[in-house]
Amino acid sequence: MSIKRLLGSTIAATIVLACQNSFADTRTIIQNKGSDTLLTVAQAWAEAYPAVNPNVSVAISGGGSGTGIAAMINGTVDIANASRSMKDKEIEKAKSMGHNPVEHIVGYDALAVFVHKENPVTSLSLDQLAQIFGRQGRITKWSDLGVKVPNCSSDKIVVVSRQNNSGTYAYFKEAVLQEAAKKDLLPKGSFRQGTLDMHGSKDVVDLIEKTPCAIGYSGLAYATDHVVLICVATENGGDCVSPSVATASDRSYPIARPLFMYTSGTPQGEIKGYMDWILSDAGQCILLGKGYAPVRAVNCN
Repeated sequence: MSIKRLLGSTIAATIVLACQNSFADTRTIIQNKGSDTLLTVAQAWAEAYPAVNPNVSVAISGGGSGTGIAAMINGTVDIANASRSMKDKEIEKAKSMGHNPVEHIVGYDALAVFVHKENPVTSLSLDQLAQIFGRQGRITKWSDLGVKVPNCSSDKIVVVSRQNNSGTYAYFKEAVLQEAAKKDLLPKGSFRQGTLDMHGSKDVVDLIEKTPCAIGYSGLAYATDHVVLICVATENGGDCVSPSVATASDRSYPIARPLFMYTSGTPQGEIKGYMDWILSDAGQCILLGKGYAPVRAVNCN
């Protein structure tokens, strides 16, 4: 290659690189972190949004609701995903750091309870769940429920939970265990000792699929054909409701919960545009397609 041609190629490559760098410099990157329950739909939103606004890129990471909220308090993310409400002490800390948390409900989820596909149990009450998962709970063996689980020779219930920085963990504790403690069914509204605490919702389902003695909980969107979803009754002997998008939407499922995004102050600029799109029909239809209930009726045609 001649020096002239080489020089021309180098100049052309430099111009392309400069244009790419110029584009990268003008693109807004929204940092979004938190709930593992919301992770799959947050990733889907982030992947779809450049077609809506090519000047915005959304960086997604999980780690749990507590992790996302802590990052928002520290000012290292623009949006924190959470499957629980912020605690009063978290809001106070955020304000002391110069941030005013604003809560946005972006969908609803049925917190599903799973057992192995060979387990004959198909329904449980909230009180029974409390006795299984709660500290000093009386149900520790499957025979306590009057059943024999195939390939579970020990008969001991293997209780699968989430790590304590998880919003799913916090919501189950509040909605099931603490409610049982208020009725004096448990001495404390806390999880029993010896639970297997998983980092993510998918890990919960994967372990239950391989463990005949196990029971655990996670977001409905993580359900597979290899586990059984428990129908949950509000009262012992009462009619049970199965977890689904419909029963999460109408709140008939006893462990349905809102899903949140938190911003520091009212969203402005590109962050407002992104949040508005998430709550539009297009964004809510993506959420619906991932197995969550939208915040309102949507047209997904």
